[in-house]
Amino acid sequence: MARDIAAGLGEAGFVTVSGLALGIDGEAHAASLRTGTIAGLGGAIDHIYPPQHERLYAEIAAEGLIVSESPFGDRAKAQDFPSRNRIITGLSRGVVVVEAAERSGSLISARRAGEQGREVMAVPGSPLDPREAGTNALIYQGASLVRHATDVLEILSSLSHGHVSAPPAGAYDRESSDEPLPESQIARVREALCPTPCRLTK
Repeated sequence: MARDIAAGLGEAGFVTVSGLALGIDGEAHAASLRTGTIAGLGGAIDHIYPPQHERLYAEIAAEGLIVSESPFGDRAKAQDFPSRNRIITGLSRGVVVVEAAERSGSLISARRAGEQGREVMAVPGSPLDPREAGTNALIYQGASLVRHATDVLEILSSLSHGHVSAPPAGAYDRESSDEPLPESQIARVREALCPTPCRLTK
């Protein structure tokens, strides 16, 4: 399911953002390598976690984007993952929870997404399967039920802030244009940079 949704959204021009964890995260990243994927990490970008994803990490580094607010050398600790989830949901227009138990980090992501005004979607599962208790609870609480990428695309396109459309081909390919970035954009990037590794406080 994670593979199919990520691949379908990628074909429609959208980028997948996830957390590089084993299982669903890894499958979503792998399915969207060709079309665009972003991995948000709990630790520093020079520490691959989980180590089983060393190859996938290298592929994302080459083809996509890896982000973290941790300074070099930091190893991910349990308390870092909720903060990582905040970054993942903040980069997203909507969040799809594919599977979640009743007490799951995915539900923290869903809550963060709601607080940030993002659309929360969930894939339904059997009420007899404890691995699906969290997703079913999200739907019961008002999250949008999704079965495939088409459902996600329809929900995103109906959001009140306007129709969502994929960017035109080459829109973000700097090599396809000889025009330099506007000075105003360069200035905004410079203002956002820290002289040393730093953590956001908000």
